Amino acid sequence: MSLEGPTLTDHNDSSVLFGNGDELPSNSSDNPHINELIGQLSRRQVLTGTAAMGGLAFLGMALPQTALASGGTQTTQHLPKPRARLPFGAVPVGRPDEIVVPPGYRASPFIPWGTPITGRYPAFADDASNSARDQAEQTGMHHDGMHFFPIDGHRGGGRRSDHGLLVLNHEYIDAPLLHPNGPSVTDGKRTSAEEVRKEINAHGVSVVEVRRDVRGEWEVVPSPRNRRITAATPMRISGPARGHALLKTRYSPKGTATRGTQNNCANGFTPWGTYLTCEENWAGYFATRDSNLPRELARYGLGSTSRFGWDTLPGDEFERFDATRKGPSAIADYRNEPNHFGWIVEIDPFDPESVPVKRTALGRFAHEGLIFAPVKPGRPLVCYSGDDAQNEYLYKYVSRDRYWPGFSDGRLLDKGTLYVARFKADGSGEWLALDIDNRKFRQACKVAGVRFADQGEVLINTRLAADVVGATKMDRPEWGAVHPDSGDVYFTLTNNTARTVADAANPRVANAYGHIIRWREQSRDHAGTRFRWDIFLLAGPQSDSLDPKGRPLGADSILASPDGLWFDPDGRLWVQTDMSGSQLSSGPFGNNQMLVADPRSGEVKRFLVGPLGAEVTGITATPDFRTLFVNIQHPGEGSTASNLLSTWPDGPGRRPRSATVIITREDGRRIL
Repeated sequence: MSLEGPTLTDHNDSSVLFGNGDELPSNSSDNPHINELIGQLSRRQVLTGTAAMGGLAFLGMALPQTALASGGTQTTQHLPKPRARLPFGAVPVGRPDEIVVPPGYRASPFIPWGTPITGRYPAFADDASNSARDQAEQTGMHHDGMHFFPIDGHRGGGRRSDHGLLVLNHEYIDAPLLHPNGPSVTDGKRTSAEEVRKEINAHGVSVVEVRRDVRGEWEVVPSPRNRRITAATPMRISGPARGHALLKTRYSPKGTATRGTQNNCANGFTPWGTYLTCEENWAGYFATRDSNLPRELARYGLGSTSRFGWDTLPGDEFERFDATRKGPSAIADYRNEPNHFGWIVEIDPFDPESVPVKRTALGRFAHEGLIFAPVKPGRPLVCYSGDDAQNEYLYKYVSRDRYWPGFSDGRLLDKGTLYVARFKADGSGEWLALDIDNRKFRQACKVAGVRFADQGEVLINTRLAADVVGATKMDRPEWGAVHPDSGDVYFTLTNNTARTVADAANPRVANAYGHIIRWREQSRDHAGTRFRWDIFLLAGPQSDSLDPKGRPLGADSILASPDGLWFDPDGRLWVQTDMSGSQLSSGPFGNNQMLVADPRSGEVKRFLVGPLGAEVTGITATPDFRTLFVNIQHPGEGSTASNLLSTWPDGPGRRPRSATVIITREDGRRIL
């Protein structure tokens, strides 16, 4: 999520609740910004690729298919002209209150917010009068990251394309739509425990068993596997921070257990068949009235008021959102409760009795998602994640132990090294270890005058550790994707309106458009510390953009605020956008959209346009690539019961509802 539009509330204004939830910038380090590094290249070097890119030609010029692990000189390869890989008619920009896809395709809404999936299977009430208990048995609000697990993929893999588990995140809520007449608030405080419980239950994750019926239509299966995981679900903590003093609370005096996951944005999935949900803009759910906040709160932007005011109600289930020091020690209050969030949570979708696990070795920050490098038997496991806030960082995790199919499990995510990226102006880059046993890290801490007691404290303060080693500030790192053939890593940098100095690669002050960066690891197993990087695409209007070949984007491909990323099995990159504010309501881009880019040819085409006010986010497919699942989040954003800004997907007079969209070809063939 990247809400760059007008702020609805001041985070520190105690009289106002229900802001847009965007995380406030909290990086005050003097680390170099990515644009300062790119700015050291002349525009001629950028466009001709004459900078020492070590095999990656800048701005998407032809990439060799051979790995660059040896660091040798690139040789020109003459390849036959590939066949058309984007064989569909581009969808024009527009602002309809519906889903638009190319001719020959069908888009059908599926499992919208409030769909009954478990327990008593309570039906959705059009007036939003469902109870908190009902909401705990229905799909949550604001669908986001998602993955389809074939029903035969319990230990990873699986080939069934007609039956599986669809697992999806629910990032946040629109309280004015969740309740019949909006939330009850008096003097800036919540007055209904039932309403707040419903809001808590609308967050989290849904596990939904789905299958195609005899007519070829997808349906929800009443199944014991169906499950809701909410912001109140019991969870355990694992990894280096487990049991740390900074995780001890009144609920968990030992610092080993916690409750709930929230603001779940993008996702990941493991080679052994589990789901990873990622906690993004979680800091605004908490409040603290303390002054002189400890670094593990201050560096993450906690304020004196919370986003939804859950902390203003009495009772332990709500008081945990108040991080104010109230007792003689941490186990007497919830001063450390915010330290339980900002992690990646592993969920076994095939076992409804399993307890979700927060994997602390992967670091604590505003995780947008988690993507894995190609897994290789007998080699370490490697994965990447972005910290979705202005001027934050890109991270890589390398497991200590090796991956073995059929034997490895989540313990690979408990012991390993977390790295942060430094991008250099010559097109090279390095991964900097955030490891208390690493000599360079200890030296950097000494120079900076920063002390960590142990590795658990390093990971609880991941952002500070990254500041210390001199990581490169980035323009809102969001989703990532790894090319299935080349192994190149792509990440969206959605936008950064705080920029004041233009440079060659981003020739715009106050960059509202964003871009996509990519890199190639110089080690074949992705576990090394060196890489080469370039810019794949600069988003923007035709007059201010560059496609993968260094040409301006055209009418069929203009976009802004790239966010979601996904590679299909044939190596095409699907790009989803998250515009907001004036960028969404006016200008050349229309509603948020989904495009397809071919890294081989540099062609980019718009495949889908979403309804009014919605973000297009979350994407997965069946193994046969005949069904594509895409999520539509917050249609009619800003709506109230008396002022509906969208009525998608149910039609006139009905509240807008986030939903999954099933996309198929009318002829039943593969999507592309």
